[in-house]
Amino acid sequence: METVIPKASDVLTALLRADFTTQWRNRRAVVLTLIVPVIILSSWKGLIATVGGPFVLANSITIGLISTGLMSYSNAIARDRDKAIFQRLRVAPVPSWAIMTSRLIVQLVMILMITTLVFIAGNKYDGITLTPSGYAFSYLTALVGGAVYLSLGQMIVGRITSPETVNSTSRLIYLVFILVGMFGELNVLGEAIHDLEHWSPYGTVKTIVAVSMEPAKWDGDASTALLLTLLYTIVFATFGIKWFKWNTK
Repeated sequence: METVIPKASDVLTALLRADFTTQWRNRRAVVLTLIVPVIILSSWKGLIATVGGPFVLANSITIGLISTGLMSYSNAIARDRDKAIFQRLRVAPVPSWAIMTSRLIVQLVMILMITTLVFIAGNKYDGITLTPSGYAFSYLTALVGGAVYLSLGQMIVGRITSPETVNSTSRLIYLVFILVGMFGELNVLGEAIHDLEHWSPYGTVKTIVAVSMEPAKWDGDASTALLLTLLYTIVFATFGIKWFKWNTK
């Protein structure tokens, strides 16, 4: 009897269909992930005249990226691993890279949706408009920034096996990023915290997203932020892959 091994493309397509279906069934959580950056955007409306539209848009998008990578991705991976979904998938003729690639593609689509929703809200309610090149570069830097938090989420779920602990840890880090990032950026917490925030994952992502909205203003500081963003991604992803276990045993 001949054994037919499905093509990798067919396997990936089937996984994507299943993962997007799961995402749709959890649409309440998706809506919450999408609405948080819009709420942040509306709450910062009074600062637009002072700090500028790109600054406010970039902070809102960055918070959305953190929510996607730390909350959605890490908790979904921890939950599926605890339910032995990964074990069952690996028994089937499914390459490991396809399993994770499918999950990452779903999250990248979420990043594009968050960025689009923030742009629409910024335009409709705050009157913030960008040039076509500004929108294009912003999408690219949002994907680069999103990779930082996806890799950080991967590192958390790689190091911690308990879904409950993954959830609490990701929430704690999420809260720290938001509080230190938002208030540190406004120099409310002192000069030292401001400098620390500027070169943290929050600060570097916010910087490249904000400057990409006005490509003509790209400078050495933005280039350094981009390099650090890529470095953070490499470090987090390296440890996340090294530590990751497909089951909780």
